[in-house]
Amino acid sequence: MIKTENYFAETYGLTPTHSEVLAALPHLNPGKALDLGCGNGRNSLFLSQNGFDVTAWDHNPASLARLEQIAAQESITNIHIEQRDLNQTRFNGGYTFVLSTVVMMFLQPETIPQLIADMQASTVRDGHNLIVAAMSTDDYPCPLAFPFTFKSGELSHYYRNWHILKYNEHVGQLHKRDEQGNRISCRFATLLAQKASL
Repeated sequence: MIKTENYFAETYGLTPTHSEVLAALPHLNPGKALDLGCGNGRNSLFLSQNGFDVTAWDHNPASLARLEQIAAQESITNIHIEQRDLNQTRFNGGYTFVLSTVVMMFLQPETIPQLIADMQASTVRDGHNLIVAAMSTDDYPCPLAFPFTFKSGELSHYYRNWHILKYNEHVGQLHKRDEQGNRISCRFATLLAQKASL
């Protein structure tokens, strides 16, 4: 039985599936997915329920333990969970969908070019990449001191040879709150791109 998009959030108190993952789903062909920085698994669990065989990586053992617990409780067998430090990880594979939502700003700047290159190389022809990550721009400096933030146009440039289905640099909100209890805003680079047929 396919669970509703909010099932895991409501049942296990997870953050809801990322809105860009929900928006991307109609464009995707189910197959192998790689979730880079999966956290508690909000996106991995959703994808697993929508026909994907999901590889879920994160650096945080507590988050992965939570995801393993949920997967066991739900008898989910199509999520493969591994502890990985994305700053130290090179990878390849044949994925139809590689995603990284709100993760890259926590990585070291020198990691990003190779990480994106590996994401692209690991994607099968006509497969998709989804990236959502914080930016810091002259007109909207990021209020948090993340190790890495994208500059305007930087993320889309990496995908100049792909078919970009969606790209924007809109202001959005982090889950983190300021001293007044308001969610902190910053600009995000959001990209959904399809690997072009050669």
